[in-house]
Amino acid sequence: QKVKDSMRVLLPVLLNKSHDSYDKIRAILLYIFSTNGTTQENLDKLIQNVQIESDSDMIRNWKYLDVPVISSFVAPQHKYPRRNRSSEETFQLSRWTPVIKDVMEDAIENKLDSKDWPYCSRCPPTWNGSGAV
Repeated sequence: QKVKDSMRVLLPVLLNKSHDSYDKIRAILLYIFSTNGTTQENLDKLIQNVQIESDSDMIRNWKYLDVPVISSFVAPQHKYPRRNRSSEETFQLSRWTPVIKDVMEDAIENKLDSKDWPYCSRCPPTWNGSGAV
């Protein structure tokens, strides 16, 4: 069941004295991961109310792993364009196709945008598919 108001579920866990501070940090991180970040003000309030100021770097350092700890509402996340797979044959248990399949097929067909994928090399124009590039 999807949680509608995650802060309402989170606060009783954070205010419970029987929980360890590391468990509270895990709960805050789960909240941040599920909401794709939080505001700086909200994060400061959570850390101050739970009294984990000394361990707050455990939360803030996730930004170095490209986790959006502090959300920026400036630009929406770029979504990869999906292929239309309605005509493809599907199996009973595999109706969903992951995005990586579209990315890999575009890489094989040499259709990846060089701005979004700068480390993917382009095949030479004389390449006939018989050798490694």
